[in-house]
Amino acid sequence: MAEVRSDIEIARAAKKKPIVEIGAKLGIPVEALAPYGHDKAKVGADFISSLSGKKDGKLILVTAINPTPAGEGKTTTTVGLGDGLNRIGKKAIICVREPSLGPCFGVKGGAAGGGYSQVIPMEDINLHFTGDFHAITSAHNLLSTMIDNHIYWGNAENMDTRRISWRRVMDMNDRALRQTVVSLGGVANGFPRESGFDITVASEVMAILCLAADLKDLERRLGDIVIGYRFDRSPVFARDLKADKAMTVLLKDAMQPNLVQTLENNPAFVHGGPFANIAHGCNSVIATRTALKLGDYVVTEAGFGADLGAEKFFDIKCRKAGLKPDAAVIVATVRALKMNGGVKKEDLGRENVEALKRGASNLGRHIANVRKFGVPVVVAINHFTSDTEDEIAAVKDYAARHGADGIVCRHWAEGSAGIEELALKVVELAEGGQAKFQPLYPDHLPLLEKIEIIASKIYHAGEVTTDRGVRDQLKAWEEQGYGDLPICIAKTQYSFSTDPALRGAPEGHIVHVREVRLSAGAGFVVAITGEIMTMPGLPRVPSAERIFLNEDGFVEGLF
Repeated sequence: MAEVRSDIEIARAAKKKPIVEIGAKLGIPVEALAPYGHDKAKVGADFISSLSGKKDGKLILVTAINPTPAGEGKTTTTVGLGDGLNRIGKKAIICVREPSLGPCFGVKGGAAGGGYSQVIPMEDINLHFTGDFHAITSAHNLLSTMIDNHIYWGNAENMDTRRISWRRVMDMNDRALRQTVVSLGGVANGFPRESGFDITVASEVMAILCLAADLKDLERRLGDIVIGYRFDRSPVFARDLKADKAMTVLLKDAMQPNLVQTLENNPAFVHGGPFANIAHGCNSVIATRTALKLGDYVVTEAGFGADLGAEKFFDIKCRKAGLKPDAAVIVATVRALKMNGGVKKEDLGRENVEALKRGASNLGRHIANVRKFGVPVVVAINHFTSDTEDEIAAVKDYAARHGADGIVCRHWAEGSAGIEELALKVVELAEGGQAKFQPLYPDHLPLLEKIEIIASKIYHAGEVTTDRGVRDQLKAWEEQGYGDLPICIAKTQYSFSTDPALRGAPEGHIVHVREVRLSAGAGFVVAITGEIMTMPGLPRVPSAERIFLNEDGFVEGLF
């Protein structure tokens, strides 16, 4: 049996092309690229502006069933499908998010794909890359420091320090910083108040960068950030503290999309990275729009399962950016469906068609949900060597009974050659004119009603509960003119419910909204449910314990 190489070993052995050659395939001139070494570059704003009159290509969303410890391979399938479309003669571009250091050193690992369907340079992409996350962290924390500095020097805006909602961020999982007290140490250090840290990918600055159309729009949105309230309950904006322009300066390079390549030397934009369980989970609008102008097909992903990532992609990103997806791919695995059917992880290698059929309800729910947005669907069965013919046949049969083709994909092991059939089906769906995209709810509905619609129609919840303070806050935001904003629900990725242990397709459960946050600059309201944390913690045995430099100076242990 041939030795199975790790993702990082496969990536290291890749024959990369100079990034200027990748840009040339898309018609990007050398002068429009700002190289970071030889294998990655940022695309200049002037060149992007020059594309405005070009026709858009087809937009394909890759989403998935709810994730399990068994693995689904959504990013791997996104990369593989992009390579597959290029293999069958389409000019395809991949658009994915940048990985966060927190989960990379925690439990989830990186997000550059896997096997023979990866974007490279894998090590750089999973670590510091082009510095975008550092810029976002710095811009966010600049505003944080300007808030406390403003209070120290007399508080001219008359801010109520008990109602300052803007926290600090860092790109690492650190539960010890969830709740903090700042400005301790006496008069010289300011006025003590309670605060805390979120992870950078949960920052509103991250969401703003990923939704902004250009630098001018970025500055406007940064100025719109509500950082807290005065004693008269009126909002205080970042522009009131004169922070928006300096924040834009810190983000001017980070705003430019990052161009890299796949293992098969096809173009990929890796830009922006909000989480889908605590933020809106999509790569940047500017990268997606740029790719649509440069390619026939753009393959992008939305984080975690379709209940989170796809819903937010449709209801937030597409709504705000005017995007209209042409088809969607739902990634499923035999292993994950068996786990949804009650099989323990250690028993997944054994055939169990009955458990698979039980767990397939999770897939069926996602197929039906994506169709609610008017987007045609195909199921990608991401193949594992332990899958049996009867199990694969059961998934295909289940998908067919729910009106979708189930196609086995072997891109992890075979690259583009293993995903041709899916690529051909995606072209058939996208060219067939079946898509009639529409968001789940209109803008004008009350904020709480929008939350209830998502909970009932996507999660199949029986009830949404809130404390009176949450209802009063939503009503106050409506009175302040924010009632037309979409909703971004922060929820566990592991279940349709707010209980991560409740797998399959639960019905009638209760969704309790314990907190709401206004992201006025990004343009949505965050509803926090269950036990979800905007600052994750590390597991008992973090991945960081297995990451090291070998004797040749190469990184080991990244995945």
